[in-house]
Amino acid sequence: MNLFTKFNRKSIDDRQIDTLIGISKGLVADGKINQSETEFLLTWLIQSRLSTSNPVIINLLSRVESMLADGVLDPDESTQLLSLLQKFNGEPSEIGELAKATSLPIDHPQPPITFEGMEFLFTGTCAYGTRKQCQAVIETLGGINAKDVTKNLNYLILGTYVTDSWAHETYGRKIEKAMGYRSEGVPLVIITEDHWVNEGNIN
Repeated sequence: MNLFTKFNRKSIDDRQIDTLIGISKGLVADGKINQSETEFLLTWLIQSRLSTSNPVIINLLSRVESMLADGVLDPDESTQLLSLLQKFNGEPSEIGELAKATSLPIDHPQPPITFEGMEFLFTGTCAYGTRKQCQAVIETLGGINAKDVTKNLNYLILGTYVTDSWAHETYGRKIEKAMGYRSEGVPLVIITEDHWVNEGNIN
């Protein structure tokens, strides 16, 4: 790693995610992905991987490499990649509408939640109420409100409404950081607000 990359890591990652969002939006605009488009995406991901450890790029590169391992993008793989890029961009929505959190990297199936003594962190916009109201519920249930994503965090709760550019917003950085820890084997769970409400019997 050269000195420029070392000391400008954040700026490089930001620029790459901006570019990836633009590329993926362009690729899915006509509702289909073909061989040449996938090869272009693969080339860009390989080049970008040389200067980043961003889990979004690393995970997408792995998926695309697997699809083109035999040199051919078959119809099923094309459909899968289209769906993947659409989820990355956020589900189609009307102008000004917020994308539902279900398009994000949530644990499937979402596991039972243990509240007592566990650390929780909210990100995005919650339908239940303000951040302080949500945090008050966590404390009532015996949980601990964390201030940031760390290896000690147990649950990252995604608010019901988040913008389709989740990967590059303030709260999106929390998601990226959580994904990075998970790839290292940290048992950090990413869940939806709906699941949190149901598990906690919150009214």
